[in-house]
Amino acid sequence: MRMPLFAMSIGAFGIGTAEFAIMGILPQVAASQGVSLAQAGLAVSAYAVGVVLGAPLLTVATTRVPRKPLLIGLMLAFAAANLATALAPDFGFLLGSRFIAGLPHGAFFGAAAVVGASLVSFDRRARAISGIMSGLTVATIIGVPLSALVIGQFSWRWIFAAVAALGLVAAAAIWATVPDTRGVIVPTKAADEIRAIRSKRVVLPLVTGAVGFGGMFAAYTYLTPILEDVTGMGPVAIAITLAVFGVGLTLGNVLGGHVADKAPIQGLFAAFASIATVLLAMYFSMDNPVLAIAGVLLMATSSSLVGPVMQRLLLDGAHAAPSLASSLHHAAFNLANANGAWLGGLALTLGLSLTAPILVGVGLALAGLVLSIPLARAHAEAAVPNIAPAELVTAS
Repeated sequence: MRMPLFAMSIGAFGIGTAEFAIMGILPQVAASQGVSLAQAGLAVSAYAVGVVLGAPLLTVATTRVPRKPLLIGLMLAFAAANLATALAPDFGFLLGSRFIAGLPHGAFFGAAAVVGASLVSFDRRARAISGIMSGLTVATIIGVPLSALVIGQFSWRWIFAAVAALGLVAAAAIWATVPDTRGVIVPTKAADEIRAIRSKRVVLPLVTGAVGFGGMFAAYTYLTPILEDVTGMGPVAIAITLAVFGVGLTLGNVLGGHVADKAPIQGLFAAFASIATVLLAMYFSMDNPVLAIAGVLLMATSSSLVGPVMQRLLLDGAHAAPSLASSLHHAAFNLANANGAWLGGLALTLGLSLTAPILVGVGLALAGLVLSIPLARAHAEAAVPNIAPAELVTAS
């Protein structure tokens, strides 16, 4: 079943490039559109808001749609929106197209997670989902650094045109390799999915992720200008550092898949504590290139531990509504994206130093650590059933 997972990971690669590449080319976008760096950061938030709204709305609206055609349709919509971004005539249109591009994001990952989980045994669910998500993390190794490296030779518009092409490739790969899951995944009713996510075992992971994961985004959104003006790096060194960030995300994602299957709560506490510690060290050491690169690697690794753990907790807490829970997982993390980018930009707007967003990230990570306490209690109170989600009838 590796090919279907790989096909869906191509879509994840395109989504990851669309989501993260803008952060690596933010100064160029700001300059070309005649806006400030903080205003350009709204392009990050616009995409994130699209994910936050699109994830639950599209998931609920498509509960009766077979998963394979749904995945293909979402990828085609994603491709069209990114082509619109590439052709944006002004900054307002760019923000609108970024918002629309974010709409399919959560619904795609929600459907892909359910399909991926249906193709493996129960005890390998988190690792299968992690495999799909690896496309997103690989995008930070290849897509984002390459975008930052070639921005001097090509307009930023070509980057989004390439993302649109990736969306078309992913749609074709899904059509060719993903099996028809109508005999495996039973369609649910929208009302049943909504009822299943009302418990605190669903709400608490969403709130914790939306707050705590914002720590990474507060720092990463403004990482390129920090590396330029504080660390003193040139374009090649910045591209290498962004690739290091992607390596850290990939390592953390793989490790997080194993942690999520074995000790999710302990891993969650360790992740948020590590994020806060690493960001605090980065705040005081970004003027040193070696320490800056090391900090970026550790920030990415510790941050990406959170994703698979949250996905596991959500699947356990809402096993009767895995599609909506999985899509809300991405909505929560993109709310963290929007909050982190906005709060980091607010610090810059207030006239604080260029590294102030990193300190904002420390506060958000510590808030996530505090919120993990009631989440751990809710997890301990419930006996996690050792059965597949209700939506998954069989597993191959």
